[in-house]
Amino acid sequence: MYRKILVAYNGTPESRSALDEAARVAPDPSVEIHLAGVVHYPSAYLLAGEYVPEVALADEREHMEADLKEAHALLAGKGLNVTEHLVIGEPVDVITKLVRELGIDLLILGHPRSKSFALRWWRGSVDAILIERVRCSILVAADLPVRSTVLR
Repeated sequence: MYRKILVAYNGTPESRSALDEAARVAPDPSVEIHLAGVVHYPSAYLLAGEYVPEVALADEREHMEADLKEAHALLAGKGLNVTEHLVIGEPVDVITKLVRELGIDLLILGHPRSKSFALRWWRGSVDAILIERVRCSILVAADLPVRSTVLR
């Protein structure tokens, strides 16, 4: 049985599927569920060559905090032991660091299937890169067309 689970969460339907999986594989409060919300704003705006005011950056952080609090409440409402982690940086780097520092047994990711396989392969994806970088089991949650069971 997994003792420490990390769920990469950003409020998307795919990450909600990851929450569902966490609720399924964590049978009781003895399992630690860690929610990781990654604010990845610097490079996205700098690549566009734009200066982004601090207000916009703070707004992105606030949205992620709100998403994490909602996800926390949903899992805690099921009697699960949940801890939030709001981290800033490159998603692969900060998630890899959390896995290592927290001693995570299972990483759960939601994966969007909206991109073509060729596009994901050509550009790479956070999921694919994480598979190579982390030293724990990984569960990739399917983005099923049915409504999330955690959100009910």
